[in-house]
Amino acid sequence: MVEQHPPLTDVLLRAAKPPERGTTTLWDGTLKHFRIRISSGGAKSFIILLGSGRRQAIGRYPAISLAKAREKAKAILAERTLGKHRPNSISWKKALELYLADAKTKNRPRTYNEYERALRRYFPFGDTKLADITKQDISAKLARLSDTPSQQKHAAVYLKTFFNWVVDQEYLTANPLQSFKQGKAKRRKRVLNDDEVRAVSFAADQVGDLFGAIVKLVLLTGQRRGEIAALLDTFYSHNQQTITLPGTLTKNHLDHTFPVGPIAAALISAQLKSDDRRDSAFLFPSRTSIERPFNGWSKCKRELDTLANIAPWTLHDLRRTFRSRLGRLGVRPDIAERLVNHV
Repeated sequence: MVEQHPPLTDVLLRAAKPPERGTTTLWDGTLKHFRIRISSGGAKSFIILLGSGRRQAIGRYPAISLAKAREKAKAILAERTLGKHRPNSISWKKALELYLADAKTKNRPRTYNEYERALRRYFPFGDTKLADITKQDISAKLARLSDTPSQQKHAAVYLKTFFNWVVDQEYLTANPLQSFKQGKAKRRKRVLNDDEVRAVSFAADQVGDLFGAIVKLVLLTGQRRGEIAALLDTFYSHNQQTITLPGTLTKNHLDHTFPVGPIAAALISAQLKSDDRRDSAFLFPSRTSIERPFNGWSKCKRELDTLANIAPWTLHDLRRTFRSRLGRLGVRPDIAERLVNHV
């Protein structure tokens, strides 16, 4: 038996409550394929289904009225029936600029920076029209990241989010990554042994500069590389010998205070006095802008690998190594977990 939906009305839309999480959908009983999607944040967006799982956003209620949205939905369906419907023509480059401008207002700086870095670096489609970018084109770009599964996975997620926005803006009628299935990355278990830790530490001293200090601080504190790279001078308390990371920077969105030992404190003090900071609030500013944290990972890591000359490893393995060493030292598990902010 086919479910009958009641007609959408302004009274019904005004009374509709947002879900606690995710989205909920109300279908229109008077126009097939027409619906309104309500997010947990309270946004109410009119959507028209175009077939084969494809959709097109019409606008948000009440900025666009129910009557206007239904009228537009009828026109879109009529045009598709006649084979006349075409999405607005726009290039990858232009769409990306518009998307990033929107994303910057809705995401934390760290999240936005990751979106920008990945989309610009891994998907250089330039002036190619969005409608001309195929799944094969995207797969070819993602295949270049096959040696780093985690990086490949994140890049695919960022791209899928971008194309969802593109569809909502009516620049495309369907997300080319809608049915894309990302292979599950194997969970890493790499822990460096004593000789490897020494090799990495010595190599970091040889590399020196900002990157060398970041590597040693990751090794000494067990924090994530992005958290160390984004340290501000105000996060460090010389009197208490602690660093406090704000919730806007941590993965679990919680403030995190942890102790700093003598070697780590010496590294931080040296950086506070370093000319490399160029009056930046960041302890480790980007080479290109004092308003952004360090971001020259790939080139520096290759140099470090050459000097350390150990089996393949990642900077995140240093965090895992730190946590493992706490266990070897007999640190209580609950304290060890708090030190790495697993709360």
